Amino acid sequence: MISHIDKLATPLSHVQWIIAAIAAFTIGISKTGFAGAGILVVAMFAHILPVKASTGTVLPLLIAGDIFAVLVYRRHASWPHLARMFPWAALGIVIGQFTLGRLDDGQVSRLIGGILVVLVIVQLTKMGPDKEERVPSRYYAPAMGLAAGFATMVANAAGPIMLIYLLAVGLPKLEFIGTGAWFFLVINLFKLPFSAHLGLITEPSLAFDLLLVPLTILGAACGRWLVTFVNQKNFAYLALAMAF
Repeated sequence: MISHIDKLATPLSHVQWIIAAIAAFTIGISKTGFAGAGILVVAMFAHILPVKASTGTVLPLLIAGDIFAVLVYRRHASWPHLARMFPWAALGIVIGQFTLGRLDDGQVSRLIGGILVVLVIVQLTKMGPDKEERVPSRYYAPAMGLAAGFATMVANAAGPIMLIYLLAVGLPKLEFIGTGAWFFLVINLFKLPFSAHLGLITEPSLAFDLLLVPLTILGAACGRWLVTFVNQKNFAYLALAMAF
């Protein structure tokens, strides 16, 4: 377990610190308006830290962004959708914990990437101008919740999955953001002890996070401001493009 975080004890280069700072800022933006940008954070932190270590290091920053987003959008959540997702996401997290030690980084990346590409293509087929809105089947929420829980546990990569789910159920922009904010705050707090048990959250990683939290909060404030300039239709297509 400890070997996963050894690199945090090694001083980062100037370039690595710049990447970390941009990634922390991007977390904030992704939490308050542009959810698809969160997948970029996974890649950026994995570039400067071992992938498994990065999942635990990023988690407190994600929670900080979640708290800010919930404070801003707390009245815009769609609780029926959340209730359908939470149990299955929790199960996905448990499965992800057992899977984390059995798949290498490349296998995890390909698995999640493949799932996302398929989901994006399916969603695009439903968004054309001549397409009728369809209500997702009763199996859609359990399947997406399970996928989101698994992806968030193994790679902090549930953002695009949740994004595609919220697009599919047709939530307005503010409800979209508020529902996602509550979902990720609850889910990230739920998986916190699992990550700690796996040795992915340590004193060095928390000290690293403490330096970056102000940038996450600044990014969240900027995201809240920027999203006011994007209309509903463009918001949907921009979110889907980021996920892809």
